[in-house]
Amino acid sequence: MRAKTLALLLLAASPSALADGILTLKVDNDIFASGDDGHYTNGLEGQWTFRPAADHWTRSLSESLPVWSRGTLDMASYRFGQQIYTPENTSAHQLIESDRPYAGYLYAGLSLFQDERDDTLRQSDSLYIDIGVVGPAAGGKFIQNNFHHLIDSDRAEGWHNQLSNEPTLAVGWNRAWWHRGSIGSLETEYGPNVGVTLGNLYDFAETGYMVRVGRGLSDVYGIPNVSPSQSGRTFFTPNRGGWYVFAGLTGRYVAHNMLLDGNTFEDSAEVDRRPLVGDALTGVALTYDRWSVAFTAVWRTHEFEAQDDSDKFGSLTISTWL
Repeated sequence: MRAKTLALLLLAASPSALADGILTLKVDNDIFASGDDGHYTNGLEGQWTFRPAADHWTRSLSESLPVWSRGTLDMASYRFGQQIYTPENTSAHQLIESDRPYAGYLYAGLSLFQDERDDTLRQSDSLYIDIGVVGPAAGGKFIQNNFHHLIDSDRAEGWHNQLSNEPTLAVGWNRAWWHRGSIGSLETEYGPNVGVTLGNLYDFAETGYMVRVGRGLSDVYGIPNVSPSQSGRTFFTPNRGGWYVFAGLTGRYVAHNMLLDGNTFEDSAEVDRRPLVGDALTGVALTYDRWSVAFTAVWRTHEFEAQDDSDKFGSLTISTWL
């Protein structure tokens, strides 16, 4: 009961949603992969994922969306999270014009999911809507420096150079085609995906190819996503054990990224953004009883012209049925 009450407070889920769903905590951090702070240095997100009841408001919403016209809503997810971005040199007080600006990003969002499937192919659609804020109101300085104080680590000294407060909106859609097969006794799923995100925070189009191999794949949906792509469907069938390994490549054409381009309506720190960005990722996921744990390692190409090294970070996702 306490866990369900906490989910209600953190994720603003309705009582009908809490009757049957999954609570997820996702942590992204560069220290998981590189051991150093810098660029996308930390992300924390809570999710509540559930199958909406017949009269749930998300079903009325989904029926009004063109991309859902040939399918039905299978699942929905409420999300709340924070992301922190810094330059590599966090000991400098002055603005480092050649490196990524300081920025905190706080957001809340809704994701909708639907599937169309047959014996050999599953077509999966995802739609997300996020509202949030970039700037001091997002609490990036407070969270980072207080956590560093807790673990007796150096403060980040340049937060007074961070982006100014600005409300944000992001709307995104993704479609993935999962072909099913097998390798000996192991199940396989593989296939391409495409997506687009629009808003004053990001404007980008992306495409990629993902593969996963393991046992019990029909009981687990998709793989964990990493920013700027929004979190995928963390849904699995309880009381069935399983595991899988996964790998993938994603390419994005980025027309706008406020976290690199700076604030929209006032002067702020900015860098020369690269329009083409690629990710390579790999990881492992385990499910047992009512729990699921996944770890993803990500390698990302340069996001701006003066960037010295490619970025590496890890993502840990823990989910449980309530």
